Parts: sequence; structure tokens; C-alpha cells
Amino acid sequence: MLNRLIELSLRQRVLMVAMTLMLILSGMIAIPKMDVDVLPDLNRPVVTIMTEAHGMAPEETEALVSFPIETMMNGATGVQRVRSASSAGFSIVFVEFDWNTDIFRARQIVNEKLQLAQARLPEGSVASLAPISSIMGEIMLISLSSKDGKTAPIDVRSLADFVVRPRLLAIPGVSQVVPIGGGSKQYQVLTTPERLKQFDVTLDELVEAARESNLNAGGGFFQEPQREAVIRIQGRVRDLDDIKKTVIKSVQGVPITIDQVADVQFAKGLPRGDASVNGEPAVILSVQKQPDSNTLLLTKEIDKALNDLSATLPDDVKINRELFRQEHFINNAISNVVKALGEAGIIVLIVILAFLMNIRATIISLISIPVSFILTLLLLSRFGININTMTLGGLAIAIGLVVDDSIVDVENVFRRLRLNAAAPNKQNPLRVIYSASAEIRNSIVFATLIIVLVFVPLLSLEGMEGRVFLPLGLAFIFSMLASLIVSLTVTPALCGLMLRKAGASHHGDSKLVHFLKRLNGPTVKWSLDHPWVVIGSTAILTGIALAICRCWDASSCQNSMRGRLRSAPFCHQAPASTKVTVLERSSRKRRLPFPKSPTSAGVRAALKWTSMPKESTTLKSTLALRSRSEGVQSPPKS
Repeated sequence: MLNRLIELSLRQRVLMVAMTLMLILSGMIAIPKMDVDVLPDLNRPVVTIMTEAHGMAPEETEALVSFPIETMMNGATGVQRVRSASSAGFSIVFVEFDWNTDIFRARQIVNEKLQLAQARLPEGSVASLAPISSIMGEIMLISLSSKDGKTAPIDVRSLADFVVRPRLLAIPGVSQVVPIGGGSKQYQVLTTPERLKQFDVTLDELVEAARESNLNAGGGFFQEPQREAVIRIQGRVRDLDDIKKTVIKSVQGVPITIDQVADVQFAKGLPRGDASVNGEPAVILSVQKQPDSNTLLLTKEIDKALNDLSATLPDDVKINRELFRQEHFINNAISNVVKALGEAGIIVLIVILAFLMNIRATIISLISIPVSFILTLLLLSRFGININTMTLGGLAIAIGLVVDDSIVDVENVFRRLRLNAAAPNKQNPLRVIYSASAEIRNSIVFATLIIVLVFVPLLSLEGMEGRVFLPLGLAFIFSMLASLIVSLTVTPALCGLMLRKAGASHHGDSKLVHFLKRLNGPTVKWSLDHPWVVIGSTAILTGIALAICRCWDASSCQNSMRGRLRSAPFCHQAPASTKVTVLERSSRKRRLPFPKSPTSAGVRAALKWTSMPKESTTLKSTLALRSRSEGVQSPPKS
């Protein structure tokens, strides 16, 4: 059957080349549309339950909120693990399912169990499901700040809450946008026991009056013979005066209003976290993506939305979208692997040209690399696997082996054509090409299948390991099988078009091959005369290599977060708005700028945030480093 395939490719060589060009064209159209990410899809189905428990200490939150929910979720179908984190007034429960569980089915199971658990929670505690996100979900950190302080931080936070956040949530693929810092704007009614006692008003009466002052009500319909009107009772608060003039009660016909017993003002709520950029107050928005969303395309859509929003914000409010962008790390990781592929391709080109010393034969051999890789990426796209460092790593491993099948075929064809040109009875060049390709057909097939079998065990890995290495194994296996198909179809067709007259114009081996043959003979003879020396030296070198390998650092993946440093100091018993903020600004002065060193050259931005369920005394900083080409600043004088 394979001989017939080779014969068909030679007979229909023009059609085969045309089909190859169509394959390359389809790949050029389809591959740029594939999803690109740093790592493969590592998202284990996880449903997050968030519950607010106002006024409770962490121990009470754990015992009265987190534990009942965990107990109820442990018996749910398909649940593998349940874990929780509790802080003052807030609980988060993570419910993890099997790898193959549909996330929407998992959320339905959790929601049904949550309805049963709700009855066991304290009064006023309402549990809800967090939006669907992924393990690599945080794709951007965006800051809003005032250039000259004209817009107060609390107003910047209002812009983030009611202008920027709703616009970003409207973008398909955005799961959640979490604002941090600035302080949430509140209507605050502040009173004292003395003022309440003076007017004989209780605190409950004041709270009830403030609550009832912000309600609308329906009044039914007003009907006339010719028309009907809807009656509305508008009681929503429009400004502070509406609250101030609200009547609490009447004493002997004299109304007592809220402004008589309390001060009404705009102010920020109790801070449970803070944020700053370069030591200055700012509002940070953490943008989370949904699973299976294309990070690069989603980032472009977010940039477009931010460009539109910039025109509507006050002139002094600036948007900084460069604090953290997962896009940079994806491009960095992909460019590293693409660079390695390019360098490997150049080395392969030099080696082939040095051995064959024929441009046409070199071109035929090299064509197998892009054709095989395009076919591989199209197959990966069909299987729902995106482009990431593991898939490209599989291609990088296979690049030297992919071209091997075509090299063996081209070299044998080239040799047979040269012998045919020197023979007295010359055969048809196409018949010579067919015989040469069929001659080494079994060797090519068996060698390729053996190499593929070496990587088959990677496909049997389960859990996180399977998710990481499955794309690498599939990319390598698909590449090898694609190269086998190319060597049996495209390579013979190209040889029939380009090498039919090559044997008559080429005489003997290249100088490099002649040199290696002269060197190979004495080397093989000496090895046969001294077998134990060869075996012993090989064993010693193998032992040394194994000892060196034990000293190497091991890592599950490359460091794609270059250009970023993160620190997390801890301030004991300090609210987020006092000591932690002072600590962050003090530490920034010590870090900005870095002294000149081979690995770092100054700081572009420093970011800090604290949020529940983390303790408010925990501080995190992200430092974006300048590259060497951007220059180094001198440290400030103390």
C-alpha cells in the first residue's frame, strides 16, 4: 500500500505539490486564529462559594459558616476535595471536582447543596457562587489615579466602581473585575448618644428612618374616562439634603429630622484593603478571564474599551494598564520557543547543505519542516489544544527528527540518480526515484514508529501531570507522523520535479563526507581492537553525566515572569490604611531605583493590595523591572 502511495505521488506530482500549497495556505489562515497561552489548560473544575458574615471573628466564621458549607459539599457527586479560607466577616469555600466534570454541571450540583446549607447559616449570612474563572485567570492589573490630586481617591474609586468596572464586565470573556483601594463611597449618618438623648430618639429609630428614606413605592393607577395614569411615589435619595430632612418622628406635633440628631456626609467605608502605584494612592482593578478565553484577543478588547473610557474620565485621572499584563508573559514565553525553533532550523539547514552540497536537495528536505508543523498545528487545533510553551516545546524536540525522514529519502534518491547517470544502461529517472524511495520505505516507517512509541507513555499520565505533558506528547507524535506522511508523498513528488537531472551534474560525495569517511575507517578499526576501553570510558562518562544532572535545578516550567518581582512582607496587628501603607511606601523608597546589577536595572512600578480573605496586615508588591537597554538610575541619596 505504501509503495502505491509513493507511485501515486510520483505520477500526480503536480497535483501533490498543489495540495501541499493548499495545506500551507490553510495553515496560514487557521493557525493565527488559534488560542495562545503560556501553559496548557490546567483548570480543574472548581466552584467557589463566598459568604459574608458581618461582625464575626475568623474563628466564628470558620465554625458557623465555613464548616457547615464544607460538611454539606463533601457528599456532593464528583467532589474530590473541599477547602476553605476564613477571615473576619468573610468565608470562601473551594469545591474541587474531577478533571472531566463539566463546570456548569458542577455549579448546579453545588447550588443544590448550597440551598440545603443556607438554613444552617447564621441569620444575615447569604452564600453565593463566585463567577467562573481559571487558574491563570488574572490577565491584567489596571490602575486609576489622579495626576495632581484634583480628583479625590474616593471619587476615583467611584469612577472605577460605576464607570470602568461595568464597561469591562460587558466584554465577552471577562469573568470578574475586582477594584481595590481608594475607599468605597458611602452615605454616612454619624451620631452620638448625647444627641440622641437630647431629642429622645433611639438608635433603632434613627436607623429605621434612614433606611425608609430611600424607598420608592407604587401607588396603583389613576383612571379617567379617556386615559389611565400610573401613580409613582418617588422616595429615592438624590443628595445629602434628602437624608437630612427625613423625619424620624414627631413630638407634640414638632418633627424631628435626621440632621438634628446626626451628621450626614459622604465618606469612605471601613478599609479592608488599600492600593498604591509608585507609592501614591491609586485604585487597582484586577481583571479575571473566563476559562477557554483567548488571553491575547481579550486583552485587545480590554484595551479598546479603556481607550473609549479615557475620553469620558476627568482630565486629571489617568489609566495605567501596564502594571501587570499576562499578554507580556505569553509573548515572552512563545517568542523564546519560536527563537529556539528558528535557531534549530538554521542549524538543520547548514548541516544538510554541508552533507548534500546541493541546493535543490536541501530545499526538498527543509520543506518537510514547515509542512509537518502546519499539519501538526491543524491537528492540535482539531483536538482543542491551543498554542503554548508545551506544544511548541514538542515541536522544538521534533525539529531535528522531522527532517530526518525526508533527508534519508532525498539522500538515497540522490545517490541512486548519481549511480544511474554513471551506468551504461540508464533507466527512467522517475523509475529510479520510485525504486530509491521504496527501498528505504520500511526503514523510515519502522524508525518513525519506534520514536513515536517512546512518547506514547506521556499520553497515559493523569491529573496535573497529564494536563501539562499531554500537549507536548501529542505535538511530538503528530509531528513525527506528519513527517512520515510528507516523506512518502510530498518528498517523492518534489524529487520527481526537481532532481531528475541532478545525478548527471553531480560527481561523488562532498568534501565533508569524504573527510568523515577517511576518519571513520581508522576509528571503527581501533574501537573493534579495543572494545573494553570503549565500553569502560562510555560507562565512566555516563556516570559523570548522571552525577551532574543531580546537581541541576529542577522546575516544572520555564520562568515566563521575567521582568517582575513580588514581595510579601507582614506587618503584625496593623490596619491596612495605617502601618501597612506606611510600610509599603517605605519599602518602595528602598527599592526604587535598584542599584546597577547584571539582573535588574530599576523599577518602573510598584503595586500593593490587600483583600479578604487575606489578613489586612498582609502586603504584596509587584515590581516591574526595566530592561538593560532602558538604562539604570542611580540610587537616591539618603
